Amino acid sequence: MESPVRNLIGKDTVIKGDVESSGDIRVDGKLIGSLKSNGKIVVGQTGIIEGDIICKQADISGSVKGILTCEELTTLKSTSRVEIDMNTKQLCIEVGAVFTGKCQMTQSPQSAHSPQK
Repeated sequence: MESPVRNLIGKDTVIKGDVESSGDIRVDGKLIGSLKSNGKIVVGQTGIIEGDIICKQADISGSVKGILTCEELTTLKSTSRVEIDMNTKQLCIEVGAVFTGKCQMTQSPQSAHSPQK
């Protein structure tokens, strides 16, 4: 079986625009725009995302501002600084993480793509 595609936005890279990936993606640089992945999104300690995120799993150590929609587990590491409204099935926040915003926990992955108001 072929392993999923892995993508990297490097530390000194700035992307302005929307990014879509069928596999996992790691952001160590800066993305101004939306990010959509059918896999896991990792935002490294130097990573910055200003825009909406849709993914299966999210592991955040850096900075995110926007709306996060995650089908499964969202992890906010101790170094994360986020200003987000999120819709996720499961949430793990480490001591030291800074989280400003709202969180709605979903019961099924299907509802993660359709936030209810």
